Amino acid sequence: MKDKHFDINEEGCSIRCRIMTDSDNRTFPHVVICTHGFGGNKEAANITKFAEKYLGKHSKDAVIAFDWPCHGKDGRKKLEIRECLQYLRLVISYAKNGLQAQDVFDYSVSMGGYMTLLYIHENGNPFRRIALRAPSVRMYDAMMEKFSADDLAKLQKGKEVETGFERKMKVSQSLLDELKEKDVRKYAYIDWAEDMLVIHGTKDETVDIEDSRRFCDDNIIELKEVEGADHTFHDPKLMDIAIHDIVEFFSV
Repeated sequence: MKDKHFDINEEGCSIRCRIMTDSDNRTFPHVVICTHGFGGNKEAANITKFAEKYLGKHSKDAVIAFDWPCHGKDGRKKLEIRECLQYLRLVISYAKNGLQAQDVFDYSVSMGGYMTLLYIHENGNPFRRIALRAPSVRMYDAMMEKFSADDLAKLQKGKEVETGFERKMKVSQSLLDELKEKDVRKYAYIDWAEDMLVIHGTKDETVDIEDSRRFCDDNIIELKEVEGADHTFHDPKLMDIAIHDIVEFFSV
């Protein structure tokens, strides 16, 4: 598998990307866009493993991953929903116009799942099919859990606080207010349900599987539960199950 890094420099953005292929072609019939979760980056092992499995079956296609704002090698320091959606839009445009993809697919994890759902609610669905693993449909609640009482007091006073794992990013009260307002559980996704798949581990300690159960029930979306899997699908065998299901779902 060929693995190359490049930047998309448009609209004042410099989006750090990687493209994985099995050829030297410059155009591809199908492109899968992979998005990582909060605190992750485009080099995530699950993305690499997915690309290997997907390209093993679809050697003429390509897989693209990118760093969300404030993640990985990205230059931003303050997390903003607007910029996340802008990044996703520009990567979709690159896949369709730069790589001439006839169809674009989306495989997103956790926060990436939230951003994908918000994007298609606000802009329509540009994807042939979408697979979400443990999507953070309660993104506001998930973000609030990251802050101490002191942090919350600072936010309420209009100050910014830092959060994150290996890399810290600035967060403001306005971000939290926007996450609370833009609760994807309030939106309808039934029109796209046949082209969506949600996969969730029964032992997820970060995003409660009940969130996916309710979301999928409300929107008549297929949910595949992986027995014993945690949020990151740390067990390689369970990750293989999830990736196999996603590759098969994308094989249309």
